[in-house]
Amino acid sequence: MIHRSLASARLMRSRASFATVTAVLTLLPHAASAQQAAFDRTRPPALGATPVLTVPTVTERRLPNGPALKVVEHRELPLVQVTLTVAGGARLDRDMPGLASFAANLLDEGAGRRDANALQSELAFLGASLSTSANWDVTTISLKVAKRNLDAALDLMADVVLRPAFSAAEVRRQRDLRLASLMQAKDQPGTLAGLAFNQALHPDGHPYRAALGGDSMSTARLDSATVRAFYEGSIRPNRATFYVVGDISADEAEAALGKRFAAWRTSGPERRPAPVLAAAAKPQGLQLILVDKPGAAQSIITVGTTGVERTSADLAAIEVMNTILGGSFSSRLNSNLRETKGYTYGISSGFAYRPLAGPFTVSSAVRTNVTDSALVEIFKELTAIRDVPVSADELARAKAYLALAIPGDLESTSQIASELAYLANWNLPVSWLQEYVTRIEQVTAADVQRVARQFLPAQQGYIVVVGDLAKVRAGIEALRLGPVTVREVGAIARE
Repeated sequence: MIHRSLASARLMRSRASFATVTAVLTLLPHAASAQQAAFDRTRPPALGATPVLTVPTVTERRLPNGPALKVVEHRELPLVQVTLTVAGGARLDRDMPGLASFAANLLDEGAGRRDANALQSELAFLGASLSTSANWDVTTISLKVAKRNLDAALDLMADVVLRPAFSAAEVRRQRDLRLASLMQAKDQPGTLAGLAFNQALHPDGHPYRAALGGDSMSTARLDSATVRAFYEGSIRPNRATFYVVGDISADEAEAALGKRFAAWRTSGPERRPAPVLAAAAKPQGLQLILVDKPGAAQSIITVGTTGVERTSADLAAIEVMNTILGGSFSSRLNSNLRETKGYTYGISSGFAYRPLAGPFTVSSAVRTNVTDSALVEIFKELTAIRDVPVSADELARAKAYLALAIPGDLESTSQIASELAYLANWNLPVSWLQEYVTRIEQVTAADVQRVARQFLPAQQGYIVVVGDLAKVRAGIEALRLGPVTVREVGAIARE
């Protein structure tokens, strides 16, 4: 009886569901037709007003031995992101370019009583991801793990930060891998273009001149003692900040990190950034640097000059201007050289923001037979945005593109931690983003034109082309953009 009753009930539900589905299917064509009639697919939908940006609340504390702690409760998922940054990065390399990034990569290649394989196996068992890296200004160790496995994963992270192995065998293995990578760089036009541009813009003594990965001469000198001395002088609690975001309170985060990092102490002399001995170059006029890659099907073009400090009062105007020029898929450069001319799969422009002014660059890979034509179009766009005010529609779209993208940068635990760490480079709180949105909304067409005239290399800068010079040199020189220098691959990327 009971079973029959259940079967009858299921049958009745099934019939009811079938009737419902039939009714919905009957109505759908009519609903779709009505919607189709009301929706004009020939025009993009109108954007509404920019919503008010809500930034996360950050609780700030400091561990007794020095590290700062910034916590954001983000309870949507049972996950916790722990990001540790240590100020310094490649600016501590001194006479050994690549040392900071090499040491950072070795942190998780064996730590505590575990070798690299054992460490990765335990992380995988916990479902945790842990990464280590160094850029120009900071070393970063990032951990993401489910809340239930946080304690065990933090034990591993503490080993990576406080007890890296730096075994002689692992240092040799990683050194050989890097040397092989540096040899391969000679065959990578994009890498060569970046190195040649950096070397032109940043003279000897500038902290951004050398590649983050160093060169063959500095890499060959790396050994376990050198890496450990760098670690002890640079990975120190007084330079550290923990960013903890996720299903965790500030009290929980402080207790968990205090348990594992309270004993972190400095050892040995502190390694400080080398003084900046030279400013980035500002050439008179345009200068061309050509690098020969016989047989190359494409030419790599980099056009650029010294950028601007991120603390500039014109930051919002600069970003709106760059969004229009080459900072978005619908930018002028991409629309012209990709969509209209078909010279390239993509072209972009952008400012690199660092504590010292980083470069502004326009970069693309174009077909060999249109290298000179691509340069003409690039300078056509660099000049146009300086000489002609942008339209109201173009300005509105660029402002919306920037303002509406910010909430997307604050969605996940790792994105929030990354944004907090990025802003900390300039001592900015996350609430600064609200001010930034307001500044974006206030940018005018005249602002765009003014910063374009001030910061774009339409008349002064470097043009680097890596390609088959037998096919492209004559066309480039015929443009008479400026004096030409030809550089050898071996002088740019030393093996």
